[in-house]
Amino acid sequence: MTLDAFANSRLLSKPAAPQRTRVEALRRLINRKHGLHLKDFFDLHEYSVTNYTFWVDLWEYLGIISSVLPSKILEEGYIKEVPRWFPGARLNYAENLLWRADDAIAITEGNESGNITSYSFRELREQVRRLAVALKVHGLQPGDRVAAIIANKTTSVAIALASASLGGVFTSTATDMGVKGILDRYQQVLPKFIFSETEVVYAGKTVNLVPKVSEVVQDLSSKGLEHVILLPSIKTGQEVSQEVIKRIQLSTTLSAFLASDDGRPLTFEQLPFEHPLFILYSSGTTGPPKCIVHSGGGVLIQTKKELAVNIDLGIDDTYFQYTTTAWMMWPYMLAGLACGSRVILYDGSPFYPDVKTYLKFIDQQNVTVLGTSPRFLSEVQGRGILPRRDIGKFEAIRTVTSTGAVLTAPQFEWAKSAFNDQATVYSGSGGTDICGAFVFSISTHPVYAGEIQGKVLGMAVGVFDEEGKDISESGLAGELVCTRPHPSIPVFFWGDDKHGSKFLKAYYDTYPGVWRQGDFIAMNPRTKGYIIYGRSDGVLNPSGVRFGSGEIYGVLERSEFSARIDDAICVGQRRPQDKDERVLLFIKMRPRAICSAIKDALSARHVPAYVFEVKDIPYTVNGKKIEIAVKKIVSGVQVVPSATVANPESLGYYYQYQDIEKFAQPPLRSKGKDAKL
Repeated sequence: MTLDAFANSRLLSKPAAPQRTRVEALRRLINRKHGLHLKDFFDLHEYSVTNYTFWVDLWEYLGIISSVLPSKILEEGYIKEVPRWFPGARLNYAENLLWRADDAIAITEGNESGNITSYSFRELREQVRRLAVALKVHGLQPGDRVAAIIANKTTSVAIALASASLGGVFTSTATDMGVKGILDRYQQVLPKFIFSETEVVYAGKTVNLVPKVSEVVQDLSSKGLEHVILLPSIKTGQEVSQEVIKRIQLSTTLSAFLASDDGRPLTFEQLPFEHPLFILYSSGTTGPPKCIVHSGGGVLIQTKKELAVNIDLGIDDTYFQYTTTAWMMWPYMLAGLACGSRVILYDGSPFYPDVKTYLKFIDQQNVTVLGTSPRFLSEVQGRGILPRRDIGKFEAIRTVTSTGAVLTAPQFEWAKSAFNDQATVYSGSGGTDICGAFVFSISTHPVYAGEIQGKVLGMAVGVFDEEGKDISESGLAGELVCTRPHPSIPVFFWGDDKHGSKFLKAYYDTYPGVWRQGDFIAMNPRTKGYIIYGRSDGVLNPSGVRFGSGEIYGVLERSEFSARIDDAICVGQRRPQDKDERVLLFIKMRPRAICSAIKDALSARHVPAYVFEVKDIPYTVNGKKIEIAVKKIVSGVQVVPSATVANPESLGYYYQYQDIEKFAQPPLRSKGKDAKL
């Protein structure tokens, strides 16, 4: 990759008043506090990655609430790659999100039916209090896991914060995930509590979740699960029937669970900075999903930093990030409450009853910061809709952020013209692994179409070649790395050994002592902005939904297929002309009912775009499928087989799939207007 890749990096916008941004306020604070002369963002970033005192400065600037201040910044951890941050400090994540207790609106929730409900900060705190009391009465102890199969609504936020207030470890999946996908996650973390919907409405259709929830609970009931709380009907608001209660073991209604509330006040367990808060899931190329444990302190300081400092989110803002409860953007979004902002929750398809209705909702709610995805933007553009011409004025929008996939230069330009000429369009890249970003917006810098503006404060980002040399200034593409620890490094993988073997293999195997994110990235030496080219490993990422090929293989290994499948390989394809990555599944048999099985077991988003029957699957001499080579080939890269390939002739077969358009789309997957994004 050469500097030609930046040919489309046209200046899109400049900040109107950079001196009034929060990043400038932070720079001035640090200068005054330490007698420094940091003259601009680049000086500030250099300070942030060379002096750990930056994190103390940030703690002060963000107003982190704690009962005990840290005695020092960091000390040696259980492995050298994961130091202990702020030892001695005591704080609570939920307390930092619920600092407001007034009658201003904290959350507004909407859905496909057009129902809109708002809750004040005072009302949200009361919901959290009642749930926390019930959890405490029913035996929740710090470190216990609270799992959920939930929609994106206020009750879900209250459950997560109630768990956090007591030191519980919260984890959630979206309602469209299949039994196998849920159990692959929850069988590892063994929750004590499960909160669950019994139905979901998506694209106008009501789906009964009772059979799925019953099967999940039946499996976990002998593995430490003690309480199952079934949430009221999404459609009617009524509690579930006694018939459903009898069908699902250990279950009760939400109202019966809350009946244990004895009126005691909301309290916040004061916990170490590194105390586990969330378990998020990220899949590798084989095996079950990895259970990534994030600390309360790490998530708090990282997410609040990015929302408050990077995009200037504050108490006068309305923040809307479209997400499900299974994506890392859901806990990320919660930090909007820590900034004192109103947060918008939306449950359902943005394309039902039509996308214009959804866009009108955004305009009518006076959203100031809109979080979306390249896929959504391209869908709206592809339908010939220009929101500010066809829907409303969108006068409130000042910032549009895009994440989950690569935002191309044309999409940057269209997004700016689509909503508000005065709005700033930002893109970023990070992930589930850190519940945050490595590269993101810089409010004092101009925006160039197709580029992420720069490094996030405190993140020592580099671009490494295969030998571990930093090639950032060359403009060439390489591996996105982070060369210095930061507080949102996961504290560990659930179920890992005491040496952190799985954790080290996931991030530090390629460059010892240096975090490798698994993304290909290049820096523009002129603007210092970044372009992401996609994943450099076998993780699949269609429309920003990351999962591993191992999840697909798990479905294919089921008994109804194992007798008819000799072998299979699943890879991602993203060529230079493609806006998004698609998933290709190659099997040594006829496809038949495979896609339906994948949808039922996992979710509609896991279904491959194409399924092909092939004659051979490439393997290494050690018996491992060579997914990375196949991914490169179908994405347009010429691959020279190494001596480790047992059957190198098999690779030649996959070059024909670079021209994917010549293959007719098999009738295995719905691609209608209501397809989930």
